[in-house]
Amino acid sequence: MKDEQKASNKTEWGHFSGDQDEKDFLEGPHSRTFEFLHAFHVFSEMIKGFRRLNFIGPCVTVFGSARFDENHQYYVLSREMGRELVRHGFSVMTGGGPGVMEAANRGAKDLMGTSIGCNITLPREQTPNPYLDYWVEFKYFMVRKFMLAKYSYGFVAMPGGFGTLDELFTVLTLIQTGKMQNFPIVLMGTDFWQPLRSLIEERLVEAKTINADDSKYLYFTDSPKEAANFIQSVALRDFNLRLRKVRKPTKILGEGS
Repeated sequence: MKDEQKASNKTEWGHFSGDQDEKDFLEGPHSRTFEFLHAFHVFSEMIKGFRRLNFIGPCVTVFGSARFDENHQYYVLSREMGRELVRHGFSVMTGGGPGVMEAANRGAKDLMGTSIGCNITLPREQTPNPYLDYWVEFKYFMVRKFMLAKYSYGFVAMPGGFGTLDELFTVLTLIQTGKMQNFPIVLMGTDFWQPLRSLIEERLVEAKTINADDSKYLYFTDSPKEAANFIQSVALRDFNLRLRKVRKPTKILGEGS
């Protein structure tokens, strides 16, 4: 099954990248029929995600850039992060692409852990990485971000660009507004994130656009082991996490395939 999934990744992943249909959807108002059909497409993508990701066990999502190769320090750091999460009993989920996403998935597979990818169809950068046990591809960013958040007990933000910041602040906003529980959020790479840390802890608090307590959701470190310890301790203490026996997917429903 895993070999079949990897082969499928290489031939199908990104096949519909840059679809004009989605661009049309985001242009503005359309006919009732057009809007209804696209709402159905969004719903269908959510059901697809539920079916494939409902069996992955306790999970941590790793965000990060697709642009670092395997010789880069952040690739090496992300790979070790993947290993540490597996050592601490978690599955590892990423956006499924190259760069630090690949590194985290690769680290999980180094220790025979469960490795998951939630890809987004794009004209570039989102090529498959070969270290995935399960993957699902989405057309809509909002569905993909929902899936990356829904199944995780914690989040790790490696260095990245607009996409990483979007994912990070989506989770932060959900926690701040009480839409999501206070799951731990780790930012790996203290030098990289220092300007953002100063903006949050000093400028935003000083301007009173956030409360001082809002920054408590963030944990900055350069140590994958320290990060994994922190996530595990919060999950055990606050959410009564227990490693459970994973239910077997029902093939007739297309689950886990």
